[in-house]
Amino acid sequence: MALVYNKSSLSACTSILIGKKATVDGSTIIGRNEDAMASWPKHFVIHEHKEFTDDQKFVSKANDFQMDLPKIRYKYSATPEWTFKEGLFEEDGFNEYGVGMSATESAYSNQRVLGVDPLDKNGIGEEAMITVVLPYVKTAREGVLRLGKIIEDYGTCETNGVLFSDKDEVWYFESGSGHYWVAQRIPDDSYAVVANQLAIQEIDFDDPDNFLYRKDIKEFVENNHLNTKPNGFNFREIFGTHDLSDEIYSTPRVWWGQQQFSGKTNESPESEDLAFVKKANRLLSVDDAQDYLASHYQKTPFDPLNKSNDNKKYRPISLAKTQESHVLQIRPNMAPEIACVQWLAMGVASQSVYVPFYMGSTDTPEEYKLGKLPYDSKSAYWTYKLAGVLLDGHYKELGKDFQAKQKDINITLRKKLNDFDKEALSKDDDKLPNYLTEASFEMAKISLDGYKELIAQLITDSTDFSPLNFKTDMNL
Repeated sequence: MALVYNKSSLSACTSILIGKKATVDGSTIIGRNEDAMASWPKHFVIHEHKEFTDDQKFVSKANDFQMDLPKIRYKYSATPEWTFKEGLFEEDGFNEYGVGMSATESAYSNQRVLGVDPLDKNGIGEEAMITVVLPYVKTAREGVLRLGKIIEDYGTCETNGVLFSDKDEVWYFESGSGHYWVAQRIPDDSYAVVANQLAIQEIDFDDPDNFLYRKDIKEFVENNHLNTKPNGFNFREIFGTHDLSDEIYSTPRVWWGQQQFSGKTNESPESEDLAFVKKANRLLSVDDAQDYLASHYQKTPFDPLNKSNDNKKYRPISLAKTQESHVLQIRPNMAPEIACVQWLAMGVASQSVYVPFYMGSTDTPEEYKLGKLPYDSKSAYWTYKLAGVLLDGHYKELGKDFQAKQKDINITLRKKLNDFDKEALSKDDDKLPNYLTEASFEMAKISLDGYKELIAQLITDSTDFSPLNFKTDMNL
C-alpha cells in the first residue's frame, strides 16, 4: 500500500505545562495531544544507554536535515511512528537524568518575519527534535539551549513550540522564524496552556533565570523594523499570526483551559489577548492535566457531542485525529527512576486511558511495539482506537457505561501506582529496574484487559442498532 503522508502539514496539538508549586503534590507536569491523523498507529519504546566508538550522525528521512551527534547517548523513552518512511517523530519521553521533553506544538509565524528570516526547508523539524536533543541533556535548561543552538546553526523548517521539564523547572520553547527562538520558564506557582499559535509574550532580557533566547534577537527585530510596539518586546506580537484561524481554531482551547483552572471570566473564546502564563484558583493535579487534554468543551454549546444544537464552531482539545496523548509527571523526593511517570493514552484521549509507565523501566509491553495499517488486534494503539470507534456511533446509548469502565480502570491504576511506589522505594538499586519494568507491564495489562472487556460489551450492546431492524406489529 502506498503511503501519502506529510505529518508536518497535519500536526495540530494542544499542550499544558504546570510548575511545581502549582501542583497538589509538588510535581512538575507537562503534557500534549499529538494530533495528526485519525488512523496512524504509534508505538512506545525505550532506547537503552549506549556509548559508541564510531562517530554518530543523524540523517532525517523527512527532509535533508542532518547533524553530528555525541558518542554517548543517554537512555530515553519515546513514542515513534509505526513506519519510519517519513521520519521518526518520537514526540515525547524521559531520559535517564529525569528530563522530560515533548515536541512539538505546531505554530505559525507571520509573513513579515518570514520575509527576512524564512524557514529553512532542510532545517530541523518536529520529526527529529526528540531524537537529537533528549538523549544528550541533563536538565530542562540544557534541553532549551541545545535545541536553540541547533536552530541557530542549522535552521528549522517549521514554527514550533517545545515543552521541557525536570524536577525543578518547566520551560516552553518557541521558534519564531528560520533561525530565531525564545524560551520562558513557567513560574513555579503557575501554568500555561497552548494551542497552535505562538504563545510567549513579553521577554525580560534582564532575567536569564526565566528567559532564554538567541543572543542577537533584539538587534534582528530592530534592524528589520519588526516591532510595532517598541516600548516592549512581545514575542507573540512580533513573530506570531493574528487572523481568523487563530480566533476560531486556537484561542478557544486556551480560553477553555484558563476557564477551567483559573475560574470563569467574561473573556471571549476568540480573544487575541489571553495571557500566556496564569495562576490557577486551586492546586492542580495530574488528573487536571489529563482531563484538560481529554476535554471537548463539555457542558457548553461548543461540545461536538452536544446533539441538541449545531454550534460546533470551535475545534475541541480531544478529537479523532489524536494519535496519542501524554502527560510527563516528575514527582518530588524520589529517585528519578521512580519519580518520572510517563502517562500514555494511545489514540483519542477522551476515549482512552492514561497508563502510567515508570522512567526506570527497561522495556515496554509487546503490545505497545505493535501496530501498522490496517487494524491489528494485538496492538495497544488499535485496541484503544477500536473501543472509540465502537462508541462513536452511539454515545447516547453507550457513553455512560463506557465512562464507568474508564473510571474503574483509572481508579485501579492509581491504586496500583501508589502500591508500587511504596515497594519501589525499598528496592535495592540492582533490583529496581526489573521491578519497575514488571510494575509498568502489570499496569498496562490491567488497562488493556479492561478495554478488551469493554470492547466485547460494546460489540454485544451494539448488535441491536442495525438499520435493518424491524419492529413487528403484534396485531399482525
